[in-house]
Amino acid sequence: MSVSTRTRTTAGTGPSAGPAGPGVPWVLVDSWTMTRRELAHWARQPVQMVVGLVFPVMLLLMFGFLVGGGRGIDGEYVEFLVPGMLALTMAFGLESTMTAVTQDLGKGVIDRFRAMPMSSAAVLVGRSAADMLQSAVGLAVLAGVGLLLGWRWHGSPAAALLAFALLLLLRFAMLWIGIFLGMVAGRPEMVQAVQILVWPVGFLSNAFATPEAMPGWLGTVVEWNPMSATATSVRDLFDNPAAAGESWAGDHAALLAVGWPVLLLAVFFPLAVARFRGLST
Repeated sequence: MSVSTRTRTTAGTGPSAGPAGPGVPWVLVDSWTMTRRELAHWARQPVQMVVGLVFPVMLLLMFGFLVGGGRGIDGEYVEFLVPGMLALTMAFGLESTMTAVTQDLGKGVIDRFRAMPMSSAAVLVGRSAADMLQSAVGLAVLAGVGLLLGWRWHGSPAAALLAFALLLLLRFAMLWIGIFLGMVAGRPEMVQAVQILVWPVGFLSNAFATPEAMPGWLGTVVEWNPMSATATSVRDLFDNPAAAGESWAGDHAALLAVGWPVLLLAVFFPLAVARFRGLST
């Protein structure tokens, strides 16, 4: 049932308006409608989708075969690199989320949705659901390429599933940062400014090298990076070579791999919701 053809009795429109009758079922219907809208973009813009999937693969091939690395790695470098690239890809997904939000804002799409008799939460839920589906596809593609390059996980299937769950948890946290920053920026041009910050932070992790191979102060910063915590935990769950850190952050990477995303969600989820409610008010 389309939100454009559904008749309701509401007290108003916009973020304060709610659907008539039971709230939760209509929120789910509206959210699924918005999710299908985002997924329809995949069919209309296949090149953009393909580029988003291929770019992490190019990074994996570049660092695995052209740049090289592996100082301080006890084992095959590809088995160290692939989990790091999986974590890095989840973090870099922030940019695609921010770009989509700023494009919708620039075209006035979000304002039109807010004026319709639909749940205001559906816009954000649909955006996040579509991005998580795209991230799951991206993980599958990158993991498949890793398998072709010789990467293997040696742990149990349950441990592997938990590793992918941690990766998606990181993506979910970064997604809400992207939604918030997209609404703050308001213009696609501002995405470039965010990229200037995201890329150094992303590479300032143990995705490509161990902290022990870096200067002492830099290694400490790297170990406390949220992406490093996720990468280390994922390597442990895959039973792949890991950075043999002796710091608190290195010894408690699993705790930080959950704690960092939860903390980021606790900060940016309410900020994104509040910013969305305050648009055009």
